[in-house]
Amino acid sequence: MLYDITVPTHPELPVWKGDNKAEIWQSARIADGDICNVSNLKMGVHTGTHIDAPLHFLDGGKTTDEIPLLQLVGKCFVVALEGRKEITAQDLKSAKIPLDTSKLLIKTDNSNLWKDLSHPFYEDYCALTPDAAEWVRERGISLVGIDYLSISLFKDPPEIVHQILLKAAIVIVEGLNLTDISAGHYRLFCLPMKVKDVDGIPARVILEK
Repeated sequence: MLYDITVPTHPELPVWKGDNKAEIWQSARIADGDICNVSNLKMGVHTGTHIDAPLHFLDGGKTTDEIPLLQLVGKCFVVALEGRKEITAQDLKSAKIPLDTSKLLIKTDNSNLWKDLSHPFYEDYCALTPDAAEWVRERGISLVGIDYLSISLFKDPPEIVHQILLKAAIVIVEGLNLTDISAGHYRLFCLPMKVKDVDGIPARVILEK
């Protein structure tokens, strides 16, 4: 069974405050007499479901195209932590995450927001506290994903959690939709667009049970 946990990109998709929304338009239309239909897409690299590379918060850090594919594909564990406003180290310690977990996706109440793909940006989303990020780093996890647009709480300085993770070369996947996903073991396929020299990029993310 395959599960697509990617949020579809469209012009009304919520984006981080201050970012431009995605623009999609046709530059050629058969209905207008052109020989084919041609669509155009303009958006920021942190739109929708995307990955963060070290360069996002570390000047001179690695770019998305320098992340090894093996770090983006393989066994992963989904942990369900609904009913919380933030994820702390104690929450992760108590969640019975298997010791051999190298790729971790965190399901929270955020996923309910994706039932409306055009909802206004929601500031009170659930994300990691700095001690939770330290826990992820200390456990040797190589990829961590969350079901809204940032791994860091909106009220916190964003660089703190991001730098803890990115300095350890941990891939951050943001904007997942885990609505229909139960906790447990899966195989992850996180395939970002191959674009050179960028700090983040949209990705198609699939889970296989």
